[in-house]
Amino acid sequence: MNPARRLSRRTINAPPTPTGVIPLTLPGTRLASLCCFVLVLATAPLPAQWPTASPASVGLDSTILAALDADMARGQYGLVDGFAVVKDGRLVWSRQWRRNYDSVYQALAPLDTVDHQFNYDHPDWHPWHQRGDLHTLQSVTKSVTSILVGIAIARGEIASVDTPIITWFDTTAMAHLDDRKRRITLRDVLTMTPGIAWNENVPYTDSTNSAIRLEASREWVRYVIDLPMANEPGTVWGYNSGASVLMGAIVAKATGRPVAEYAREHLFGPLGITDFHWKASPTGEQDTEGGLYLRTEDLAKIGWLYLSGGEWNGRQVVPRSWVEQSLAANPVGPANPRIGYGFQWWLYPDLVEQGRMLPSGSGYGGQFPMLFPGDSMVVVVNQWNIRGAPTMGPVELARRVLAARKAD
Repeated sequence: MNPARRLSRRTINAPPTPTGVIPLTLPGTRLASLCCFVLVLATAPLPAQWPTASPASVGLDSTILAALDADMARGQYGLVDGFAVVKDGRLVWSRQWRRNYDSVYQALAPLDTVDHQFNYDHPDWHPWHQRGDLHTLQSVTKSVTSILVGIAIARGEIASVDTPIITWFDTTAMAHLDDRKRRITLRDVLTMTPGIAWNENVPYTDSTNSAIRLEASREWVRYVIDLPMANEPGTVWGYNSGASVLMGAIVAKATGRPVAEYAREHLFGPLGITDFHWKASPTGEQDTEGGLYLRTEDLAKIGWLYLSGGEWNGRQVVPRSWVEQSLAANPVGPANPRIGYGFQWWLYPDLVEQGRMLPSGSGYGGQFPMLFPGDSMVVVVNQWNIRGAPTMGPVELARRVLAARKAD
């Protein structure tokens, strides 16, 4: 997960702010840093879309899960908005905290009131879409979009991951076209090794950040595909939201369908996900690097689909072979040797069982759908810790949840 995210500003109209929201601050805290406690407007189970069970019935200690729940609620991990645990195909824990983000953002100095979908400090857009129950996934969008690639391959709409990406783009209108760019494959895009000149390693407040420049452009796909090459494809890993934009464009071009429409029919529909929001770029393409919003429980469905080898209720939604490839660490990966990267999915070390890796999506602010293959378990946490607040990272999440396993 990129450690800090862009705060770009554009303008559109949005609904008025609701009334009746009461902020709460505690002595010695500052809302401006987003690390203080904020009044929780409601705590309630998420909509019942899963079969449910008690933690004890599936071998989990409810006392330990309750302690983690309480730590999240009181702010030990900053602003946690949703938490769900699915084990053995049953929802055993779900919680949603509706925090007062009007108060959080009003404490910022200076307050940015620009009303636009890419304003990360506006309560109509972040972390909830239009103050409803769809939570921003940020870069977990990349993981979800990669599933669509696997579906398109299974349906014969994409030949293979080794297809050169110029197959889907007009080379006569492409800038900086050279032999290296001609050799970029879909696999290179999926593994974030396309070799294009891209720098997402500087703060998102820095105008030289490639993601900032991408979102400031009108034509996102053209912006990325026209960049010069810096490395031979497949040889250097670097976090690259532009690669994920190309991935989405390829899905749309190969299938002849908008990404959101294709996802609704072939992924969300089979999983019973009926409500979602997917941002679009200025020219109307889905923002496949960070624009998807889902309910916490529905994100757990995405995780369970992959934990089950691509099968959902007896239907093979995406091939098992694709899931296995997606969750296998690419030989060229992040500089940290303990972390792996597959097809837009991260692999984090399990500190409880040495040598085991835990697949997860990872999104700005603390969005984690984490898979525990050896425990038949998926855990999802949605957070909005974007300004240096304490946060629940993937390794800490795994440590706390695995502590709830009862001895056999």
